[in-house]
Amino acid sequence: MVTIVVRFIWFDLGYTLAYINREEMYYERLQTIGISKSIEELMLAFHLADKYYMREHPGALGKKTEQVMNDYYKRLNEYLHIQCDDLTKERYILGSEIKPEWRPFEETISTLEKLKTSGIGVGLISNWDETAIDVLEKTKILPLLDKVIISSEIGIEKPDERIFLHALEQIDIPVCECLYVGDNYYDDVLGSRKVGMDSILINPFDNIGIEEIPDILKISNIKELFPALDLFTRERVKEEV
Repeated sequence: MVTIVVRFIWFDLGYTLAYINREEMYYERLQTIGISKSIEELMLAFHLADKYYMREHPGALGKKTEQVMNDYYKRLNEYLHIQCDDLTKERYILGSEIKPEWRPFEETISTLEKLKTSGIGVGLISNWDETAIDVLEKTKILPLLDKVIISSEIGIEKPDERIFLHALEQIDIPVCECLYVGDNYYDDVLGSRKVGMDSILINPFDNIGIEEIPDILKISNIKELFPALDLFTRERVKEEV
């Protein structure tokens, strides 16, 4: 029996390795107009809005048109039970003194460092615009990546299988020894499956927001990756026996 181990892990960027401080911004904005919502309530509402768009309007959030973002914030307010037509994206940004900032999740840097010291390659496949490298540099993620594939640089977006094939061409490792980790089932999981790559889905609220998705190996955040890798390896061994 030969056990296939994971030798290279590809990651998504937004809400897999890094997040933007949108809850802080919206909390501050709501406070100024007399609406009180906890950070936890805001996190869940943003999560639900994200998952709705991933499911119903694939790729729309990446385009960030004015119409899309205004509709997004109207839906966000519905999840928060807020009746306020003025809280569109632009009004919310202009009304906040807190500036948007991408930050690494608490365990991102240490997890990537541990992967590299364990001899596992680390790469990025992300649907992102020309700001991707700047975000990676500011979050200190860039030096820990062996390969970086950005959709805007090659003109292909997930879930198109060609972006995954392009990524695989950059490494001398068979797809059966690669794994993809991301938070968008429709882009990350279905896309990587097209080339035969296994995946792990990040969803911080268990099954909330992804109730329609069939059974898949899920983790709440990146710090749970190593226990998931152990489980993943054991499941592969079972399949081979």
